[in-house]
Amino acid sequence: MIARLEFLGGAGTVTGSKILLEVAGHRTLLDCGLYQGAKELRLRNWESLPVTAASIDDVVLTHAHVDHAGYLPRLCKDGFRGPVHATHGTADLLPIMLADSGRLQEEEAEYHNLRGTSKHHPALPLYTASEGLHAAARTARHSYHQRFDLGASLAAEFAPSGHIVGAATVMFDVPATGGRRRLVCSGDLGRYAIPIMPDPTPIGDADYVVIEATYGDRDHDAVPIADQLARVITRTAARDGAIVIPAFAVGRTQEIMYHLAQLEQAGRIPALPCYIDSPMATRATEVYRAHRPEFDDDAQVLDSKRLRVTETVAESRGIHAVPGPIIIIAGSGMATGGRVLHHLRARLPDPRTTVLIVGYQALGTRGRALADGQPTVRIFGENVPVRAEVVTIHGLSAHADRNELLRWLRTARAAPRVVFVVHAEPDPASVFAETIARQLGWRVAVPSAGDYVNLD
Repeated sequence: MIARLEFLGGAGTVTGSKILLEVAGHRTLLDCGLYQGAKELRLRNWESLPVTAASIDDVVLTHAHVDHAGYLPRLCKDGFRGPVHATHGTADLLPIMLADSGRLQEEEAEYHNLRGTSKHHPALPLYTASEGLHAAARTARHSYHQRFDLGASLAAEFAPSGHIVGAATVMFDVPATGGRRRLVCSGDLGRYAIPIMPDPTPIGDADYVVIEATYGDRDHDAVPIADQLARVITRTAARDGAIVIPAFAVGRTQEIMYHLAQLEQAGRIPALPCYIDSPMATRATEVYRAHRPEFDDDAQVLDSKRLRVTETVAESRGIHAVPGPIIIIAGSGMATGGRVLHHLRARLPDPRTTVLIVGYQALGTRGRALADGQPTVRIFGENVPVRAEVVTIHGLSAHADRNELLRWLRTARAAPRVVFVVHAEPDPASVFAETIARQLGWRVAVPSAGDYVNLD
């Protein structure tokens, strides 16, 4: 019996994660992510998969971020009828994430129809908010370290990856010619010894490893995150500026909440008005609270009443009238949409402002343009001048850096037959593959979209 692994997405890019595992005609899709960033990537979301949706028997999700789960409603819309396997934490986040993603798709279609800027008449959403909720309801829940059967003698189990609540590394037990093979897929790996989240689970035995390499070509700043944050906040507060933080609703917002509370309690930053302007982040934080046993003791900071949470659009607009110094945390994390765009349009022209970049910024996003020092960014059809200070703190990313990725690989009991490097732009992927080969002496492959390999 030959198992086949096909890389349908997330190869050569950081978004759109999809890997097809086929055993004796049984098809399991590992992750079902949306492409984000540059237009040529986003257009891939409208292309048909090389296999029909109805031919896929089940989906296994590593976590709920839309670059790993956001294509699921479209897959269901196109005919997928099987179960969606996920951890309890991922299952709790999916209705929040997929409904919000569908709402953004609807708003984008409405915008194009009002402006007449689409070649399609009318422009349609990839899927709707209600279709997002329908897809989320298909989830079969599993606890960590609980083996579950998929079909054709294929089985799997989840283990904590340390990325966000519910995030998992997936260990597949795969039938193959002459015996069984263990396939370990990292999902998105978190950092070691960070607040709230546990460390990534060791690999153990593995015949094949699929590893993400978002930061495979660099190491995060060795300066403690608290020190970097304290410097930025005190410097901006001294000039009565606003600190605008585009933050992912799940993961980054909660870690920033932790650091701000710790710094203020220690007297290292002034007690500034701090707004969480993201209804999705508020709901996600409730999920974190519901899963407190999965986390470190640091999770108690999520109960802080110090932060001001805005729910309505009117409350969000009211923040524009609040003078600095002020901290504004709003989505989206790559500044591709959401309420943060209004804050950026209002505050970017002011040289007293600081925009704090705290997560990975994909090519083609406004966040990447800001991080790269572009003099203007286009927001709501306007070229907005960037006079604000822009600061990036890579260590606040939820992704492991090069050394941490190597640290995780070294938890394998023996050298795998092959390590597949995915979920990275081409340069980081090739650099990390070379690093693995040089430092560990292991066989490494960097697949492109559409590549496949037999696990034999």
